[in-house]
Amino acid sequence: MDTAPAPMGSLQHCCCQLPKMGDTWSKLPWPGTSCPTVLLVSLFLAAGVMHSDAGTSCPVLCTCHNQVVDCSSQRLFSVPPDLPRDTHNLSLAHNRIAAVPPGYLTCYMELRVLDLRNNSLMELPPGLFLHAKRLAHLDLSYNNLSHVPADMFREAHGLVHIDLSHNPWLRRVHPQAFQGLVQLRDLDLSYGGLAFLSLEALEGLPGLVTLQIGGNPWVCGCTMEPLLKWLRNRIQRCTADSQLAECRGPPEVEGAPLFSLTEESFKACHLTLTLDDYLFIAFVGFVVSIASVATNFLLGITANCCHRWSKASEEEEI
Repeated sequence: MDTAPAPMGSLQHCCCQLPKMGDTWSKLPWPGTSCPTVLLVSLFLAAGVMHSDAGTSCPVLCTCHNQVVDCSSQRLFSVPPDLPRDTHNLSLAHNRIAAVPPGYLTCYMELRVLDLRNNSLMELPPGLFLHAKRLAHLDLSYNNLSHVPADMFREAHGLVHIDLSHNPWLRRVHPQAFQGLVQLRDLDLSYGGLAFLSLEALEGLPGLVTLQIGGNPWVCGCTMEPLLKWLRNRIQRCTADSQLAECRGPPEVEGAPLFSLTEESFKACHLTLTLDDYLFIAFVGFVVSIASVATNFLLGITANCCHRWSKASEEEEI
């Protein structure tokens, strides 16, 4: 029976489906029914199936050794298909990859390290790391990512190191982008386009040790105070790039090191009104309202007088 070719979008489904050894052996010719040449060919085919079933095939333009697949610096425009299924370390760095197909990592559940730096990625498909539960190191630096959505690292609870540095268009990190990454120790967000980072995005990272945030156009307004306060209290070595983290606004703190800001710097954000202040505001409001009423009264009288004078002038002319 002929089998229809699988659609292009079914990569994540077909990559794991290899022939079973029982099915293969049942289809091989046996001695007594075929010539020795056919038997020899059959043995080679069986060896090939065993080789494929072990998941040791290596993609073209890549090198494979000891569960490490290196496809870096090959001018690739797309990710290579059919990687060895026991791959631990995959490097796709220094290529021209613009997109990763959905479900690309479905079959590679042993993956520990994924290097995608220096490509042309603008986003990653939802659920890419759904089956990459052992992934510990992820490098997405030097790409064109514009935002980090809430489900970007969903189910990748084993991540220890994430590098998102040198994404110049990265302007937004969702408050729940790193939710569930309790083992995350190193997070690099340096040299992006971030002007603000929600405290909620970091509060769920109890194991966070280093945080690189220098080289971003931070706006050090009142909304930045909770994040700075949290950094001082929770992170042990967060000041590794403190000299590179500077404020781009507002104008009064432009160029100031981010970590040089103190509670005094945000004093204006906590102005409280006393009873005298409230009485003064009430008095000013009362005076302004009286003045407004008086002004409207005078304008009404003036308009009425002008109307009568105009009417009297018309009667005299008649």
